[in-house]
Amino acid sequence: MSERRPAISHFDDDGLVQVKITLASPLRWVNSYLLRGEEGITLIDPGPRTKISEQEWNDALTSLGIRPEDISSIVLTHHHPDHYGLAGWFQEHTGAKVWMSERAHQEAGLMWGGGSRASSMNEKMPAFFALHGMPETWLRQMPEHLNSFIAQVSPQPQVSYISEDMPMRMGNRVWLPFQTAGHAPGHLSFYHPDSGVMICGDAVLPQISPNVSLVPGSDAEPLRQFLEGLRRLRELHVRAAYPGHRHPFTHYRERIDALLLHHEERLTAIAGMLSAADSLTAFEVCIALFGDKLGIHQMRFAMCEALAHLAELARQGRAEQRATEAGVYRFAAADR
Repeated sequence: MSERRPAISHFDDDGLVQVKITLASPLRWVNSYLLRGEEGITLIDPGPRTKISEQEWNDALTSLGIRPEDISSIVLTHHHPDHYGLAGWFQEHTGAKVWMSERAHQEAGLMWGGGSRASSMNEKMPAFFALHGMPETWLRQMPEHLNSFIAQVSPQPQVSYISEDMPMRMGNRVWLPFQTAGHAPGHLSFYHPDSGVMICGDAVLPQISPNVSLVPGSDAEPLRQFLEGLRRLRELHVRAAYPGHRHPFTHYRERIDALLLHHEERLTAIAGMLSAADSLTAFEVCIALFGDKLGIHQMRFAMCEALAHLAELARQGRAEQRATEAGVYRFAAADR
C-alpha cells in the first residue's frame, strides 16, 4: 500500500476540491481542482506527468472515492507542463474530453511537438538566446533541458477548444472563460459571476509574479498583453480566487494592482540600466535582474522575462534594439 498521503482540501462553499500535485522547487506544487456535477466530474489542470504525480493522483482518487469513469472532462488553463502534462494520460484512463483554448493548443505544439519528439524549439530557443548575448556555457544546456519536458507532457491529448463566447459547465455551475496572454498565450481563467469565484490558473497568483516570457515564434509583445489582461480581469468582482500555485486568496484586486506596479517598477529599473550604460545585451540585463546563480530551468525563464521587458520598452519608445557586427543584439536607451 502507498505511504504517500495526497494533499486534498475541500472548499465546500465554492464546490471545489483542491489536490496539490508535487513540483520541483521553487514552485513546490501545482493546484489541481475537481468539481462534481450531475454530468460527472471536471478536472482542472492535472499537473505534469511524473511517477510521483501519477501516484499522487491514484491515491487522491481512491481517497475521494472517484473512479476513472467518473471524470467526464479535463479542462486546461494553459499549455505549461505543470498544468497540461497529465491531460493525455488522464484521457487514456478516463475517456474524458480535454478542453483548452485553440491558441494554447497551438503553443503546446510549438513548445512540445506533436508526439514523442520535441518541436524545433530545442533549436530555436538556444539560437534566439545566442543572438541576445547568452554565453555558450548556458546555451549548450538548453536543448537537453527543453527535451526533458517531453516525458512530462506525453502522451499528448486529443483536444476540444474553448472560446470566450462559450460558457463552460463545470460541476453544477456555468463558468465564463476569460482568455488572456503574456504568461501563456491563450491562457484561460474561469469566472462564476453569481458566486464571485474565479479559477485563475496562473493569470493572477497570490504570492509570486507569473513569469512573462518572450519566446521565439510566439507572441511578440507578451508583457503588453499580460498587463492588458490583468486590467481586464481587475474589472471582475471576485470574492474568492483559486490560483494555480500557492493558496486561495481574497485580495484579488489588490493583488492585481501589486502585479501591475511590479512590472512598471521593473520597466523603470531596466530603463535606468540602459541610461547608465552605453548599451546592454538581454543576457546582461537578465543577470543584473536575477543574478547568475540560477539553474538552467530558472535561467530560461529569467532570460525570457528580461526579453519581454526589453521588448515592451522598445514598443513604448524608451529603448532601441541594435544589431552589432558580431551578430549579437544590444539594447540602448532610445535617447542615445
